[in-house]
Amino acid sequence: MSDAHAARRERLREHCSAGGTDAVLVTRPANVQYLTGCEPCGATLLLTRERALLVLPADLPPDDTGEHAHAPDLPRLGAEPEQDTVESAAAAAASLGVADLAVEEHDLTVSRHRAVAALTAGVRLADLRQVVERMRVVKDEQEIGELRIAAEIADQALGELLESILVGRTERHLAMELERRMIDHGADRAAFPVSVGTGAHSGRITHAPTDRRVEEGDFLTVSLGARYRGYAVSTTRTFVIGAAPAPWQVELHRLVFEAQRAGREALCPGAPGSAPDRAARDILQAAGHVEARPRPFGHGVGLEVREAPQIGPAETGKLDNRVPVTVGPGVHLPGRGGVRIEDTLVVRPLEEGGPELLTITTKELLAL
Repeated sequence: MSDAHAARRERLREHCSAGGTDAVLVTRPANVQYLTGCEPCGATLLLTRERALLVLPADLPPDDTGEHAHAPDLPRLGAEPEQDTVESAAAAAASLGVADLAVEEHDLTVSRHRAVAALTAGVRLADLRQVVERMRVVKDEQEIGELRIAAEIADQALGELLESILVGRTERHLAMELERRMIDHGADRAAFPVSVGTGAHSGRITHAPTDRRVEEGDFLTVSLGARYRGYAVSTTRTFVIGAAPAPWQVELHRLVFEAQRAGREALCPGAPGSAPDRAARDILQAAGHVEARPRPFGHGVGLEVREAPQIGPAETGKLDNRVPVTVGPGVHLPGRGGVRIEDTLVVRPLEEGGPELLTITTKELLAL
């Protein structure tokens, strides 16, 4: 991947040069990883027109940060003890005679920004804005390959759980087991805290697992994701426990399944980013399920589990080829529970088969 990282840094150089900027400080962990391969550790990247310098924390263990953490293809500098890496990088920029320096103002705290300004007196500071985040939206095939593996890990962990006895176990216990299983299968870690909701908790967009035990006849909603080599996916499934599902459960699951399928089918290069959300939401609203405060039904994924683009009603941009996104509509009925179904997919044109489904665990209403 070192060649890919070098190519990304060159793209950023070209952008900065076109804007009249001599150098840039990259501090957001996902952006540093995207440009260097350095796993999140508090590092700062200084990129000038002639060189790249990776500044690492002084207390970073030399051998305990992962195979690619120190980006061996880059010159490295250890920060002084008790000094922030951005301060060391700013001092290095000043010593190199940089005249214009762009920083990620959306990532820096006020105190860190003041420290950079103090160390670069006479240097014109500019805001890089979210240039690197925009570069990260469209993935190369290597990145998509990492996402495929992350999805396989999540699917495998979920599949194994579904084969076990669930009645009587707590939401918290099931969530902990899923996280352990993903790590056992090769995940760096869970991409986000696993959510398991049963009974009245099922179908919620966000739910912290509790000590409620799984009971016969419950809906069970599981939201999980694995992170592999930094890349994260997200998937959600809803099942019913024990006996055959009740008619209202069958109907609600069917409705959400149809909405989610409509959202997936709306993914194509050039389509508005709001199209998948609108396609899914139209089906739910026609059945009388209207949210007072609509939340987006999806979002981009990659080095962060939530990144651009947003798949929601307010999204104004268009979808590009090779953009991985989630599509996950749901309905929650207070006091009864609900259904949520989410997949991670990669936007592909129809001539390539349409959207590529990464998370493949069945979406059928299984009675477990």
